[in-house]
Amino acid sequence: MTIIKLKTFEIAVYEKGYPNSSKLAIVIPGRLDTKDYINITSLVNFLASQGYFALSFDPPGTWESPGDIELCTTTNYLKVVDELIEYFGNKPTLLVGNSRGGTIAMLAGSKNFYVTHFISIFSNYGAPKYPAEDSIVNGAIVQYRDLPSGNVKTKEQKVFYLPLNYFKDGEQYNALNDLKHCLKPKLFFYGTQDTTVNPAIIKTAYKESAEPKIIHELGSTHECRFQPEIMEEINQIIGKFLEKYR
Repeated sequence: MTIIKLKTFEIAVYEKGYPNSSKLAIVIPGRLDTKDYINITSLVNFLASQGYFALSFDPPGTWESPGDIELCTTTNYLKVVDELIEYFGNKPTLLVGNSRGGTIAMLAGSKNFYVTHFISIFSNYGAPKYPAEDSIVNGAIVQYRDLPSGNVKTKEQKVFYLPLNYFKDGEQYNALNDLKHCLKPKLFFYGTQDTTVNPAIIKTAYKESAEPKIIHELGSTHECRFQPEIMEEINQIIGKFLEKYR
């Protein structure tokens, strides 16, 4: 684990490949997920094998990234992505995001000049779903996450008290209009057994997006980290996508 000091944050990263590579890949975890989950490290390792300097990060205020949990917002996710791209020299950059991380990939990928391609895996294009009233305690919701490597459910779990500001902040973001006008190559994955993000939402993002674009169906739940064959399929499809749109 390495700590990188950006303009706004210090963040913990998992990285592979050669830092002086001509191209950068950033893998963005889902909400309150960690860079050390196996589905994230699988992507980082694969992209490094494709010649990228590849990395992922713990979002500000979570896991090994310093700061208070209040730093964990969509706005700050986006700042981290932009500041990482700048930190590594504004190289041609690929963004890959899982779940909420894929939303960030769509938002940042459409706007940041240095992003050449972006990929979303099981991702909504809009605001995070607001929690049920009975799950709110003292202005926050309790969230539990398995410990790394995340390939199984763990008895001991990481506990987060996520402030409601996370949801309020997220209301201002919707990638759909940007997707309609963005001419960068895009790849969308949806899971046929996903009960967290309805496949219809992902199909809408694909349908409304400008070319070039690809959509791929996976026989997966939302938690592909429990399914090694799905993680391998994701890597294979990403490889074909990058070959097609080099």
